[in-house]
Amino acid sequence: MVHFENARKFFTACETPLGWAGCAEYVEPGAPFVAQSEPLTEVTTVEAYCEWMLAFGTVTAPGARYELHSASYDQAEATALFFATYHATHSGPGGPVDPTGQSTQSHYVYAIRMSDAGRVAAMTKIWNAPWAMRELGWLT
Repeated sequence: MVHFENARKFFTACETPLGWAGCAEYVEPGAPFVAQSEPLTEVTTVEAYCEWMLAFGTVTAPGARYELHSASYDQAEATALFFATYHATHSGPGGPVDPTGQSTQSHYVYAIRMSDAGRVAAMTKIWNAPWAMRELGWLT
């Protein structure tokens, strides 16, 4: 099942984070990205999201990591789902305030629709951003 294998490779590259350079081969050009989460409202393409993750995981929260809990693929809908927890500490520059030294363990889900060619055609991130932002000391 090439579609699920490529979705998994994309997920790993995005979360590691390898940025767009490490994710591009798994994504259709211009693939849209959607998240109803405050920090990501301006991010509208999978490419931009991969770059956002790269900056967050290497600059704002160096050493951030993910813990994958479940991965599944719905062949009829050509959609992969990944449920994970992101572990990060705000120890570097970036974010709305100076480094707080505070950590988050934030759950999220990726819903990734695959193209007929087995590449990411569209992505939705389901994430309770205010929870993570409070844990990082960005909101009171």
